[in-house]
Amino acid sequence: MSNPRRITHSILLSTLIAGACFATEDLGVIGIDSTTIDDRFHAKRTETSSTATIEGQKVDEAHIENIQQVLQAIPGITTEIKSGDTLKIHIRGVENQRYMGEKPGVAVVIDGVPVFERTGAVNIDLDNIASIKVIKGGASYLFGDDALSGAVIITTKKGASNKSMLASEFGSFGYQKLLGETSFANKTLNTRLQISERKSDGYWADSAYLSRYANGKLQYYIDDSSDVTFGIDASQRNKDTHGTVGGMTQALNDPKSISTGIDGGGRDYSRLYDVELLKLFLTYAKDFGNNSNLLVNLYQYGDDTQFVSAPQKYDATGKVVTSDNAYTTFNDYHQIQRGLKSEYRSEGKSIAYMLGADLRNNLYDNKTSYLVDFKSSPSPKAPLSKAGTVTGDNKTTEQLYAPYMEVKVPLNEATTLTLNGRYDHIQLDNDDRQTHLPTQKSFDVYSHRVGLTHALNDSTTLFMNRSTGFRAPSIEQLFVGDNAPTSTTKTLSNPDLKPEEAVNYDVGVRGNFPALNTLLTYEANLFFIDRKDFIMSSIGQYAAASTATPQRYENIGGMRSRGAELSLKSDTQKTFSFDVAYTYLDAYFTQYDNFYLGLGNPYAAGFTQVHYDLGGKKIPRTSAHTLNVIGNYNITPSTLFSAELTAKSSYYADELNQLEMAGYSVVNLLARHSEKWRNYTFDIFARVDNVFDTFYFNTARASNDRDYNKLYNQEDLSLTVNPGRVYTAGLSVKF
Repeated sequence: MSNPRRITHSILLSTLIAGACFATEDLGVIGIDSTTIDDRFHAKRTETSSTATIEGQKVDEAHIENIQQVLQAIPGITTEIKSGDTLKIHIRGVENQRYMGEKPGVAVVIDGVPVFERTGAVNIDLDNIASIKVIKGGASYLFGDDALSGAVIITTKKGASNKSMLASEFGSFGYQKLLGETSFANKTLNTRLQISERKSDGYWADSAYLSRYANGKLQYYIDDSSDVTFGIDASQRNKDTHGTVGGMTQALNDPKSISTGIDGGGRDYSRLYDVELLKLFLTYAKDFGNNSNLLVNLYQYGDDTQFVSAPQKYDATGKVVTSDNAYTTFNDYHQIQRGLKSEYRSEGKSIAYMLGADLRNNLYDNKTSYLVDFKSSPSPKAPLSKAGTVTGDNKTTEQLYAPYMEVKVPLNEATTLTLNGRYDHIQLDNDDRQTHLPTQKSFDVYSHRVGLTHALNDSTTLFMNRSTGFRAPSIEQLFVGDNAPTSTTKTLSNPDLKPEEAVNYDVGVRGNFPALNTLLTYEANLFFIDRKDFIMSSIGQYAAASTATPQRYENIGGMRSRGAELSLKSDTQKTFSFDVAYTYLDAYFTQYDNFYLGLGNPYAAGFTQVHYDLGGKKIPRTSAHTLNVIGNYNITPSTLFSAELTAKSSYYADELNQLEMAGYSVVNLLARHSEKWRNYTFDIFARVDNVFDTFYFNTARASNDRDYNKLYNQEDLSLTVNPGRVYTAGLSVKF
């Protein structure tokens, strides 16, 4: 039997050769814009995927508290605010059903460094962004593991001139920001240093946070064709819970409180996060003539996260514990991600290509232990758990080797073929220091993108592509039974798990309307994502395992997302300008045979689990319609007034589609003024979010009978209430 992969490769190679033969010789230089290292390449006209770029100046001028406030202007993006300036990013409905520490299905890369935090969320220094590029659709052909639905690529700022800036902002609920930066540039050096602090008391109980950042970048020009850049970004964050309210009644009557459900005695399951992040990178760039370039990136990203979890219900004598800060478990996680990436690109009239290599050596060291002496029940016969007892202690190493490539070939004067391919070899090794049972597993995964662009005229381009994304199983999913031998009746290993796969199709058109009096650019596209071999527990998400229904991770099913996206942008230099972003999204489970709804207390008699088949159910927290409109009025060249409308249709908070949340519309206002005096430039702003004080939920989720009353209804929701009308104002001075 013929090898299907070999046949596919032969077809692609034949197409490539044919395209090269038929290409004309007067097309100009074909450019490569894909990169995982440095966002210095732009060839939007021949980009076969749906992409969006936000310049850092727009982020600065928006004066936002979290990046969700600018990402919502990109079609297809949804975000979940975890707390303060920390959030989880989703694209096209992928992974919207998960809300704990899982990976988001989106590759996040900052200065070429893959960023994955222990919490599954991402923290970004909003004051150090030069650009944000979003690639939608499967993006593993460039970024490898977890790029199921796309990638977010952030490039940080570098020094532009000899200048300094001081800035201060204040707002509702004790929000404060202080910032200082300075930069220096000459013919051989370009440097930038910045320190900042953001803090807030938070709207909800126990939702205060404090974030401190220090970052710097030094670029040295070796000669006219080469340079080296060193960057360092350090952050320290202290944050409490995300303010979850238990049930609709509590959300309506006491929206600033936290959960009062039986599970936790009025305390969130995990709290008091202490997170330290350190990113170091060194990038070498070399140009060979006008059409070839080499990039080499060496990096290390460290994440030290500590927090407490599992609210204490009973002390060592069996008495009920009511203290807000009483928790039983201390969690200590250390991650170090090291890597080396290299890309060589060459551009020409008949063909352009990029060859890359991605090498990673990641370490994940996790330890949990008891904080206090406690009992799990008031019974005199209940065993005593002792403070200091180690409950988990393991180390996982992840080694990755991945070559990748991109080739662009003009098939004729108007049509360009783009081919991408990447091969990932992933080796996982785990050492459980309690069971002394080493486990290991390796995966070999191939990802690709095949795309075409066709220029209808100078201002209109059609694009289409087929791209793939994947996620390899984790050590926990593979060997949860082996690593928890005391719970073998409830947890089972499955070393035969396959990587998840997502296949994406995009068809769209982009361009501008040059005949109009203003520059109006647009992009409109249809998309389809089919996700297969979904990895999940055999008893459903967040369901309690038991001897009767043990937990085992399996490739149990899939999901599908389909829809349309539209983006319109006008010239911001005009007196009046606007941006429009619209998304239609239909995301649902194609297969989800085993979902168990727990009714009652899982630790007491009478607990039952009801089985459901969720095939065809909508993915939670995905609105069918999302609209974002921004209107700008340049009153004078130095004074701007801006209004923004965000509207979402209704959505379900749960996989069962029994708890529907109403849609909402929110209006934000922003005013900015700039004034120069001698060598100083003063900028002042005022911002009002949720002008009409609309009541709605930042997040709404449910998966079980959280109040243990054997009923599943709106009182089982975990809700994060939007704080309503929020004021922010500030002043900066540049000199």
